[in-house]
Amino acid sequence: MTTAQKRKPTDARTLIGTELRETLVDNMRAKFPQLTEEKADRGVGQMLAFLAACDYSEKPLSPSPLVDDFWHAFLLHTKAYREFCEEKFGRFLDHQPGYLDPEEHGGGKALRARTVDSITLAGYEIDMEFWPELDLAECSQCHANCSDSPFHQ
Repeated sequence: MTTAQKRKPTDARTLIGTELRETLVDNMRAKFPQLTEEKADRGVGQMLAFLAACDYSEKPLSPSPLVDDFWHAFLLHTKAYREFCEEKFGRFLDHQPGYLDPEEHGGGKALRARTVDSITLAGYEIDMEFWPELDLAECSQCHANCSDSPFHQ
């Protein structure tokens, strides 16, 4: 009988170098001054885990609004983002905002659950502060002061 050992999840922040990570943290803190450096650093990790899950998953995934903001910060560094995608995934991961049919893909909660599951299956840590339950609405990404909005008080 063989025993399978469960591998410890990887911290996705290791997917990029310290200098780029610090740049992304600084960019997010400039945009959202209420973010602590520690939370912004964790957010970079969750964004990177999301991107790895997108490469891993065969089905569409959806970032939380806050993770999407971190993705936007990375996309603004086009050359670094392109090089990251090519090096880690062998292809460019497009950002394609838009409506996904709830009948085909599930609503916001179902997509978020699939995303969190895919991050775990891809072998990365989940920080649930960035993937809250969306009990208030079946929404996607509007930053209307929802529980995961950077503007939530």
